[in-house]
Amino acid sequence: MIQKIKRIANLISNMGLRYLFFRIFYTIKTILGWQKKAFPTEPKVSEYTTLENWRTNLPPFFFYGKNIPNLPKKENEVLAETFQEIQKGIFTFFNKTKIKLGTEYDWLENPITGYRYNINKHWSEVKDLSKEAGDIKYVWEKARFSFLYDIIRYDYHFKEDQSVYVFKEIEDFITKNPINQGPNYKCSQEISLRVMNWTFSLYYYKDSANLTEKLFQKIMHSIYWQIHHVYHNIHFSRITVRNNHAITETLMLYLSEKLFPFFPNVDAWSKKGKKWFEQEISYQIYEDGTFLQFSMNYHRVVVQLLTWGIQLAKLNNDKFSKVVYERAQKSLDFLDASMDPVTGKLPNYGSNDGALFFKLTNDDYRVYQSQLDDLRAVLYGYTIADSKSFLWYGVEAIQKLSKKLPEISTFEKGGYYISQDGNTKTFIRCGSYKDRPFQSDNLHLDIWVSGINYLIDTGSYKYNAELYDLNYFNGSEGHNTVSVDKADQMQKGGRFIWYYWVNKTKAKLIKEKDDFKFDGTIKAFKQLGNNIQHTRKVTKRQAENYWEVTDVIQNKGNRKIYQYWHLHPDHLDAIEIITKDEDNNQIEPLIEEKWFSSYYGLKENSIRITFVSGTSVFNTTIRIK
Repeated sequence: MIQKIKRIANLISNMGLRYLFFRIFYTIKTILGWQKKAFPTEPKVSEYTTLENWRTNLPPFFFYGKNIPNLPKKENEVLAETFQEIQKGIFTFFNKTKIKLGTEYDWLENPITGYRYNINKHWSEVKDLSKEAGDIKYVWEKARFSFLYDIIRYDYHFKEDQSVYVFKEIEDFITKNPINQGPNYKCSQEISLRVMNWTFSLYYYKDSANLTEKLFQKIMHSIYWQIHHVYHNIHFSRITVRNNHAITETLMLYLSEKLFPFFPNVDAWSKKGKKWFEQEISYQIYEDGTFLQFSMNYHRVVVQLLTWGIQLAKLNNDKFSKVVYERAQKSLDFLDASMDPVTGKLPNYGSNDGALFFKLTNDDYRVYQSQLDDLRAVLYGYTIADSKSFLWYGVEAIQKLSKKLPEISTFEKGGYYISQDGNTKTFIRCGSYKDRPFQSDNLHLDIWVSGINYLIDTGSYKYNAELYDLNYFNGSEGHNTVSVDKADQMQKGGRFIWYYWVNKTKAKLIKEKDDFKFDGTIKAFKQLGNNIQHTRKVTKRQAENYWEVTDVIQNKGNRKIYQYWHLHPDHLDAIEIITKDEDNNQIEPLIEEKWFSSYYGLKENSIRITFVSGTSVFNTTIRIK
């Protein structure tokens, strides 16, 4: 009981009273049915504008119709195959896994569990975490409508009109998902993305004969009430979630008046949305360009949202506050430094749910280059790579020579220390938390050589998975770090909750003569003791793929310590790891078959090497042959 009280007190201390009181009041409102009054299910149908008037007075957008200036039409086999699969009802989930939904999918069934949500339930009655239903993201994935980008790009490059299919899908969703009913109204971020993706499609097919007055009115009615939902539920994401959800939703509110000026209330919604968006960017992207979710994937999500927001503001002769542009640039600096220069991929670090909202290339999901270049083109009018995706945003840009990455990049606010030695990248995480952590991964070490990620981060797998999987992928044992007594650096609570955040760290990365030297210390494992510290020192010899790693654990008592290394399964023969204890005795490794997840929902076999010692020190050498 005492430990439980301590954890509750720690949670309140971490999250704050505002969070606590809002959650309690929000839960009460839901139980009492007040949400049903605020979010009506059969709102009155109104005509906000006519199709003819909309076509004649189009609000500014990236493009107008099928003419995308300067974008060459180029047929591509990968795009054609993806299009053909979609026509057969086979959709790419989380930008990797192919799942057959069929051509008459009802938008309600989880294709993994077979569970079908009750469309007659108000969204506030739908549980987003249910063992019976399974991961609700499998229902949200198609309803986000990101698949429309593959359809539109196919239409453009192959010159085969797909307006019948696109409008059929949109109308089918509207018909089968009444306003504020069922699982697809549960998440305001999903609603915001759906509206943005429908808008992209409406502008592309604005001249289509298949866009009739009746259909246009039906779509406008749905869009208005979806934005209405986002506005009236905005404080849930701003107070209790406060991550990329809040950025997406506040951006949608800002854009509501820019894209749909004929809707009632949007002037007020847009002004508030702009203020809130600026506040979220300022709060969530730290001064050094790192992101409060400690996730490469979610940082890219924000990069794409910034691309939309900054470009549409520019097209509407509007500007955000200075901090938005500063944090956008700082984000590029951080992600550029983290990127492998050979492949354009980044470490599989942090939460990774497969999100790529606006897919404008055929690149693999793990390749970030084009999305970073899109924002770069919007901000500065140039790109690093030869990508043309920025043209979809109505931007003119030139390609510049790829800039040389600095040998040392340190991001102290977020806690990232990166050395770039030719085509070898050493990526180390060492940071304290002022915002909610997502994984117990401090002092994780990622190594890339010539485009190969030899020492890997295992990823996320699923958010609604078995407890063992959640503990493995989110915990210290899923990272290249050290554990005391097999415990996590912080104590895991329910779902996205951690107790006893790591809030005391110090680190530095320098180059001394021909060596790159990192030295970092965290105070952790508070559930085991009050003053346990882990210090990791990493030395890399310049121009050699050789690292010396020293791990020292202080005040651990009689507990054993565990050192984990996760190896790329396709390159095991190229990796040599030798570890000794503080008495210079070589430790026999425990070699285990484990897993990694480069893509959400996909668990692949890998190898983990574990060293165990009763002493307080690991001395390790790593060589990539």
